[in-house]
Amino acid sequence: MTAITAIGAYAPRFRITSEAFTEAWGQFQAAGISEKAVPAADEDALTMAYEAATRALEAADCTGEDISWLGFATSNPPLAEEDLTARLGALLALPADSTRHVFAGSTRAGTRALWAGMDAVDAGSKRGLIVAADAPQGEPDDAVDQAAGAGAAAFVLETDGEATIVDRAEYAAAYPGTRFREADSETTDGLGITQYDRQAFAETIGGAVDGLEVDPDPDAAAIQAPDGKLPYRVAGPAGVGTDEIQTAATVHELGDLGAASVPVSIARSLADGHESVLAISHGSGAGADAFVLESSSTVPAVVDLEGGDTLSYAEYLRQRGVVTSGQPAGGGAYVSVPTWKRSLPQRYRLEAGRCPDCGALSFPPGGACDDCGSLEEPTPVELSGTGTIEAVTTISQGGAPPEFAEQQAQSGDYAAAIVALESENGDTVSAPAMGTDAEPSAFAVGDRVETTIRRIYTQEGVTRYGFKIRPTA
Repeated sequence: MTAITAIGAYAPRFRITSEAFTEAWGQFQAAGISEKAVPAADEDALTMAYEAATRALEAADCTGEDISWLGFATSNPPLAEEDLTARLGALLALPADSTRHVFAGSTRAGTRALWAGMDAVDAGSKRGLIVAADAPQGEPDDAVDQAAGAGAAAFVLETDGEATIVDRAEYAAAYPGTRFREADSETTDGLGITQYDRQAFAETIGGAVDGLEVDPDPDAAAIQAPDGKLPYRVAGPAGVGTDEIQTAATVHELGDLGAASVPVSIARSLADGHESVLAISHGSGAGADAFVLESSSTVPAVVDLEGGDTLSYAEYLRQRGVVTSGQPAGGGAYVSVPTWKRSLPQRYRLEAGRCPDCGALSFPPGGACDDCGSLEEPTPVELSGTGTIEAVTTISQGGAPPEFAEQQAQSGDYAAAIVALESENGDTVSAPAMGTDAEPSAFAVGDRVETTIRRIYTQEGVTRYGFKIRPTA
């Protein structure tokens, strides 16, 4: 029977409170939410998926090479058409022949991916990795945007393990117009017919729970949360009490996580040691999935959902790119996609080269050895992802190269540093890096940093991803 054997979860460090919206608009329309997580200017569903997935792999004490089936779910992919599992797989160093699927088009996508992953493991896949990441966005003055948060969860699936999925069911009924995003639109919308929306939510959730063969008696109930009140309104159809919903809820402090709403709540519940979890997703259209999970012991987990900096409303609009202009005229340094592609091992996995003659490290690898001048092909070495700042400066408005100017306008000043990155042997090699996740003042010579994957810039419509640095926790 398919089991969840490891968990990873992530939410961006930025937060905005309900009071900030009330000050700006005179009201706050996202009931039951005290604050929500806000993605940084260089974050999107793909980078958050990476954050959650690396944490799940760490908890499982395995690497991407051990994954044979990958499912990636989001209702807001960075690109409307592209197989994003190719990029995510490269970021995680999955085997090139691993099976991969993208799930999108609905806030139900996260549990759809979990469902498919279960079937794949049951059918003989060695180890599955399911990742759900989302950051919904609406018009600035509507309830969708005021509720919209950001976060991601990832699960390692195997045939045996701590948290077993003992039953599942689904239900669908046609309720068009409850929540939708039109083609070529970045914002999610809805008709706002309150009774109609609640009826769709209650009928599909009740139908999915009624389809379960196991009679659930959960410690926690992870229910889809478009806002902080709607999950509690379906306590009856779901067959649970408000205490069980409160136990699993993440919406009150993270906001509406879209396709990641239920996965993140599952992750928190299992990481907290709950032995029985009822998970129910809902997607507009409308449909619902219901799962019963039973855990024999605490599932290994690396969960990072705590907030950091609180934004003003103006800073929130800037991070979301609502009040900033695009790239300045004249463009920047042109790097073709084929050239960028050749550097992916260095940008994604910090692949350096070790000179076969003198043993010196080079980053990026290639060319003559800086130490001995040898022209022998260097041996690939993957750096650890931690290091020490050797030099640092601050890039302010007007100082960023044109290709970085739009992101700088959104995020504000950023740190640019030279970092001594470490190999597993403990020796180092210097590399340039951009700072993220902190004000430039948080980076100083001698400070310890770690690498993560973020958006670098977009050129010719193609977003370039690569490593950046942040202060170690």
